[in-house]
Amino acid sequence: MIRIITAAGLVVAFLVGAWLWQNREEVFNAKADPWTPPVQAAPMEPPALREKCAMYDPLRRPWFGDLHVHTAYSFDARARDMLGTPTDAMRYASGYQIALGPFDESGVGQRSIRLNRPLDFAAVTDHAEWIGEITACTEPGLPSFDRDACRAFRGEIETPASIVTLIGGASRMLNIIGLGGRNKEVCGPDDQWCRAGLKNAWEKTQDATELHYDRSSDCSFTSFHGYEYSNSTARSKVHRNVIFRNERVPELPISALEKNMPLGLWEQLDELCNNAQGHCEALSIPHNSNVSNGRSFGVFWRDEPIEEQRRQATLRARYEPIVEMMQIKGESECKAGMWQVFGEDEQCGFEKLRGVGDMAPNDCQDGYGSGAIMGKGCQSRLDFARYALIEGLAEKQRIGVNPFQFGFVGSTDTHNASPGDVDEDSFDGCCANQDTTVIARLTGMDEAGKSGFAGRSNAARNPGGLMGVWAEENARDSLFDAMQRREVFATSGPRLIPRFFVGENIPEDICAGEFARQGYENGIPMGGVVEGPLAVSPVFAAAVTADPQGNRLQRLQIIKVWHDVDGGFHQQVSDIAGNPDNGASVDLRNCEVSGSGDTQLCATWRDPQFQTDQASAYYIRVLENPSCRWSWRQCLSLPEENRPAVCFDSAIPKIIKERAWSSPVWYFPNG
Repeated sequence: MIRIITAAGLVVAFLVGAWLWQNREEVFNAKADPWTPPVQAAPMEPPALREKCAMYDPLRRPWFGDLHVHTAYSFDARARDMLGTPTDAMRYASGYQIALGPFDESGVGQRSIRLNRPLDFAAVTDHAEWIGEITACTEPGLPSFDRDACRAFRGEIETPASIVTLIGGASRMLNIIGLGGRNKEVCGPDDQWCRAGLKNAWEKTQDATELHYDRSSDCSFTSFHGYEYSNSTARSKVHRNVIFRNERVPELPISALEKNMPLGLWEQLDELCNNAQGHCEALSIPHNSNVSNGRSFGVFWRDEPIEEQRRQATLRARYEPIVEMMQIKGESECKAGMWQVFGEDEQCGFEKLRGVGDMAPNDCQDGYGSGAIMGKGCQSRLDFARYALIEGLAEKQRIGVNPFQFGFVGSTDTHNASPGDVDEDSFDGCCANQDTTVIARLTGMDEAGKSGFAGRSNAARNPGGLMGVWAEENARDSLFDAMQRREVFATSGPRLIPRFFVGENIPEDICAGEFARQGYENGIPMGGVVEGPLAVSPVFAAAVTADPQGNRLQRLQIIKVWHDVDGGFHQQVSDIAGNPDNGASVDLRNCEVSGSGDTQLCATWRDPQFQTDQASAYYIRVLENPSCRWSWRQCLSLPEENRPAVCFDSAIPKIIKERAWSSPVWYFPNG
């Protein structure tokens, strides 16, 4: 590519960069006018018919998928020269080989990757923000293609290093992002060029999604329509993925540029989808609460009249029945030492992103912070799904509505169009041309010393997780129904299969019988509610099967959470099966594992501290035996003298325990 920059241009770029930094809130909190003409609601026609699945199980089966996937339509992927398409993503998820970066000047990927086990379902969830700008600047023949802003975005005119990188490693995006609205040089009169570009990209993504949905009786693969709503209020990540039940979707995605608060997203989805005439139905999945400065699960309606509080809490509960708490940018289950959280859990240090490569954050206590996207600001107990569950219990007691009654899922957040690429022993990176080598994946720096990740250590990231769904068949309606009833689970990557039932009449010997049938007949599954009051603890029945291609199991735990009258948050961890001292170990010279372990665990348990009048939530967590983390595996692939400093950094663990989490079951004394 030709790269041109003049001395005068450097001066201007420096001034622009300084101004952008001073006004960075406008970049992260950009607000655009509504589209003209207004976005059309989903069409009224019913979804297309499909054959009945040959494999149908009334006792439900586990299906694995990834509902957080980015392609070249996402600003942070394209600005790192990622050229993978929605079609590539769907092909990869289905088990086909695709090309991965680095991409040459003809756009051909120089690496080939393929899943050794296809996924059962997936969705492409490109950032709704700036898809139109990217399309306008990358498709020849469109009116803005030859504008200087677009040429700089494509790298034909270099973006100077003096422009401060505000979006990790994606400084070229600053050429086409508008301030206080959309960039008129790129978007044209009334933003029509960007509107047309967004519509074109959204329709192409829908085409790829429909093409790969297996409507035959084989039901081999299910594709969902979706996108990411990427709100970054106060430079905190308040993002969520919007997933649709079927192909009946609104004309355009709703972005944070048009609706700059999640409440606006849900209200717009009501208008254009769920409450519109027709068959459109959507849900939204929050993610990366771990970098939200307490905002992902904030209770921002407390100053409103009580009926408005209930309306907003109900809207959130209806649209967000599940939460993504495991992905490339860290795990969001729990963290030790948070404000007014009582009870110990030695496993809360797993895959924590904050505090690695930046200063350890202060505690927000009962407030909020800013800057977590850049590794700045405080961290709150409400950055973590476990403590949000407790906040939900408190809100239900206060206003009668639980806004945080959600299940747990995992996904990748890959920016390589490679859903499900989660193996620790063969991690291909996340971001196209920026981490194509071992050195780049470990440090965020390429061989020339150039950073693609704002100078932060990339080794703090991980390959991401997977989402498990208990459903009758691998079809859209069945899977979507399971998400809505929260009968889902999360894994840190391995295909562990947890199952969880709770009920007064569950037999104590359920592990020796027909576990699923007796669980459904005598109790409720993960995601459900036990209504009280109960005089004694119900029976908790938990089981897990190891990944046949993974490590052995170490132990099975039940996590209980509740709050007290003084506002304290409580957690209790109980081992109910397996053995934490089973002698399993890892040889750090070659990552070989040894020692005993289980391929299946099953147990029943009653809560010895059960209180009939105490609202609480319970979920199971499964731990594998220890194994090598991806980063240490890749350190071992280098000669010792060539290993970067991160290989010797004690903040980056060499060993991890992969895991899975069921969705909770809630106990409400008053129903």
